[in-house]
Amino acid sequence: MPQVREKNNIFKGIDTWLIIMYMALVFLGWINIYAATTSEIHFEILDFSSRYGKQSIWIILTIPIIIVVLFIEARFYERFSPLFYIFGLLLLIGLFVFGKNINGAKSWYAIGSFTIQPTEFAKAFTALAVSKLLSDSAFTFRPFKNHIKAFFLILFPAFLITLQPDPGSGLIYLAFLFVFYREGLSIYYFLIGISAIVLFLLTLKLGYFSGVPIMIFGSIMIFLLLITYLLIYRLNLLKRNWMQLSFLFFIVCGYIFSVSYIFNNVFEQRHRDRFNIILGETSDTQNIGYNTDQAIKTIASGGFFGKGFLDGDRTQGKFVPEQDTDYIFSTVGEEWGFLGSTIVILLFITFMLRIIHMAERQKSVFSRIYGYSIASIFFFHFMVNIGMVIGILPTIGIPLPFFSYGGSSLWGFTLLLFIFIRLDANRSYEW
Repeated sequence: MPQVREKNNIFKGIDTWLIIMYMALVFLGWINIYAATTSEIHFEILDFSSRYGKQSIWIILTIPIIIVVLFIEARFYERFSPLFYIFGLLLLIGLFVFGKNINGAKSWYAIGSFTIQPTEFAKAFTALAVSKLLSDSAFTFRPFKNHIKAFFLILFPAFLITLQPDPGSGLIYLAFLFVFYREGLSIYYFLIGISAIVLFLLTLKLGYFSGVPIMIFGSIMIFLLLITYLLIYRLNLLKRNWMQLSFLFFIVCGYIFSVSYIFNNVFEQRHRDRFNIILGETSDTQNIGYNTDQAIKTIASGGFFGKGFLDGDRTQGKFVPEQDTDYIFSTVGEEWGFLGSTIVILLFITFMLRIIHMAERQKSVFSRIYGYSIASIFFFHFMVNIGMVIGILPTIGIPLPFFSYGGSSLWGFTLLLFIFIRLDANRSYEW
């Protein structure tokens, strides 16, 4: 006799450990927002006019979101995932007509003084749509047309978000490549993608000589090394068809020659500046590189044990712009030091590993794919944000989950997570 979930208990079967880690991350995030924004004017915990006070309101309002998400039957998310996806796209398209321009991007809807960023919710809707497509019993990655379907699902919202313009948030959709690989997409996509990135950065770094990239042949050799497995061991291409290899050679050469045009004509100046700083071509600690330079100094000043809560002089002195949003991790580094930063990083890693563990125990393919989707999204945010703050990745402006200030960000990540918690709670029951 099939088991039926007790409808009068929405908390039955939920994963306690994941809930505890979620609460810990949200609490630690609020503590650091408080440290980054408190001042002589705003220092009371219940001061709702301050940034940390507003974040308290966002945190409280996650409670009804969680209750609603857990109350809805698990099968509802799978059955109506296409409608969620379409709704998310409509929200993104509507921004071009009704969106409010903030910092040069039309990424928010404004209702009075209240603003909401649909980009943060579109990730959950896209994860549901991807899970629905890939869990179809007839779907495999063998027919090339299925590659097109899968990539369209993630590239269409990414394209709309990039046009706002918000390219940083658009890049988040690359996280779904990990999900595709888990579900059977060839590793060659990753090899080609990595090769393209390596060639692009090498060409920018090493420059040009008389109009020709001085490392063109060396770059091509790196490309060929990265795809050796594809060329020799799998397709045996070197023995079968030299014409195909020659064609590949000219494609790579053409790509390298196009780097200069793309960099100078497609990228905006602020993007070029950030790449030049990362590649060491320029040293700008006063303009485009100011935030990152101050964040690195702030983290370094914390030493091993940190300066203590509210005792970070650089944090309290507001040396780092946007420290409560994109650069929140610099607060952790200064006040908690290397030890505290390591604990936060380990907590994030444990959190993501727990999601992967839960994804693997799902009986429903849809639930498993959704679990991997949110784990990949959390990982991408975590990796890029911290890499940006410590200066090893360009500044692209994406939040650190549960730490960065913002209601839309907090609610979006909460929605992502608790849909999966709801699906996992139903793993032992018939849908």
